[in-house]
Amino acid sequence: MTDIAIEQYLISEEPFYQPQGDEVALYDAAYEARLPVMIKGPTGCGKSRFIEHMAWKLKKPLITVACNEDMTASDLVGRYLLDADGTRWLDGPLTIAARLGAICYLDEVVEARQDTTVVIHPLTDHRRTLPLDKKGELVHAHPDFQLVISYNPGYQSLMKDLKQSTKQRFCGLDFDYPESKVEADIVAKESGTSAEIATQLVKVAHAARNLKGHGLAEGISTRLLVYAATLMQKGIEQKAACRMALVRPITDDADIRDTLDHAISTIFG
Repeated sequence: MTDIAIEQYLISEEPFYQPQGDEVALYDAAYEARLPVMIKGPTGCGKSRFIEHMAWKLKKPLITVACNEDMTASDLVGRYLLDADGTRWLDGPLTIAARLGAICYLDEVVEARQDTTVVIHPLTDHRRTLPLDKKGELVHAHPDFQLVISYNPGYQSLMKDLKQSTKQRFCGLDFDYPESKVEADIVAKESGTSAEIATQLVKVAHAARNLKGHGLAEGISTRLLVYAATLMQKGIEQKAACRMALVRPITDDADIRDTLDHAISTIFG
């Protein structure tokens, strides 16, 4: 049994989240039934913030794992470590969540190797168990445990996608960038900028998103709009803030940069 305190995983202050539809009610229902949930959407559209908000709303601990291609099954479930007294077992984040009854959030799960993600399967069906083969233990998930995964469908490929055997273990929620008025409200709230500036930033974002698939792999995210507005709040000139936060991070193509710089100059005058 883990001796880790549950309090360290509780979110004490409400994370700001602006609902876009019925996603809060849908997630509430999924959690009540302890169904695993898969959240799909572009980079920086609010997937992680939504899960943080729901964990706070439900008053449940949240354990987040940023998945990557080097992550092994042992990184998720745990491993034996050597210390001065010999060997001891250290639970991984998935095991801790299953023991404590936390929401375990695997962010950008497609970045993990497929042989790693297979370990979540017994937790996503009627068994709700996690075999610790190296330890010879079968962990029965706490009644409050829930598994949530997220990824960006825009980056799917034959090499980076979830198997159907994994996908069909989850309920799914589609996320996208908010409609213009809601997105402007989010940018203003998060950065403290004016509604007028926030609205102009959203216009820049739409100009970039229209180029997705035509030179841009991904459009400007809501997160980057908040960055740009924050730079402006720190005294950086508007167009310079936009170039730094909105254009340079998303492309190295000179023509695309020129197109977006022109759009910024037009919108901000």
